[in-house]
Amino acid sequence: MGWSAPSAGSAGAARFSGGVSEGAVEALSDKMRPEDFILETEGLTKEFRGFVAVNGVNLRVRRGTIHALIGPNGAGKTTCFNLLTHFLAPTRGHIRYNGRDITGSRPAEIARLGLVRSFQISAVFPHLTLLENVRIALQRRRGRSFDFWRSDTVLSALDDRVMELLSAVGLAGFAATPAVELPYGRKRALEIATTLALDPEMMLLDEPTAGMGHEDVERIAALIKQVAVNRTVLMVEHNLSVVENLSQTITVLARGEVLAEGDYATVSRNPDVIQAYMGAGDG
Repeated sequence: MGWSAPSAGSAGAARFSGGVSEGAVEALSDKMRPEDFILETEGLTKEFRGFVAVNGVNLRVRRGTIHALIGPNGAGKTTCFNLLTHFLAPTRGHIRYNGRDITGSRPAEIARLGLVRSFQISAVFPHLTLLENVRIALQRRRGRSFDFWRSDTVLSALDDRVMELLSAVGLAGFAATPAVELPYGRKRALEIATTLALDPEMMLLDEPTAGMGHEDVERIAALIKQVAVNRTVLMVEHNLSVVENLSQTITVLARGEVLAEGDYATVSRNPDVIQAYMGAGDG
């Protein structure tokens, strides 16, 4: 999962203090119509030979928001992502996207519906240029599998859109650069560009700032905020400052179960959340 809980003296730890705010999320949810939620799970559970990694998770992601999924190491965050996009099959439970039950659908089918994810480890073609990486994603979106065997003249018809996407993530000046030559933060930006090439209605971002220095974190956080306009984003994120600054709603997982949900002010004062991060010590 890639997240070590912040130390007791860190800024993130300092924010996890205070009393409990009650009922805000429940009251808001009760007023929302079903169509306000783009993604919902009911009783989502995953067991591995008796070990319960995700246990009865009920998740509702409001359309047009940035929703963060956080928790200590071993909480089940990435497993939950894998269930939502069916890279893992749930043991029990249901997943609905745009009101449609997608439980049991193949990952490619889910992506075609507009629910697209990135991965915890940057997933690009290292020896292809940035332009070629994004163009491959555009070809996939068009359903043109045999475009790989077409001439450069045919493929170049996609290049205007490729450059638009690279410009959107601040990489237009690197179009001819092999991906392997990029620093890590820019590789993550490239991955976001390839995700955008699939024209998602909802993006699932798995630890988008993991392993980055401060400057790259700020760049990627600004990029996430930019691409979230007119989209929904669900992200697993370990950097609490990024979570606080970007997310309208936060769901906290611990040991595979939902521990708390609300805005940052609400969950950061929840004593169960404080205990999960500061008191357990066992990830």
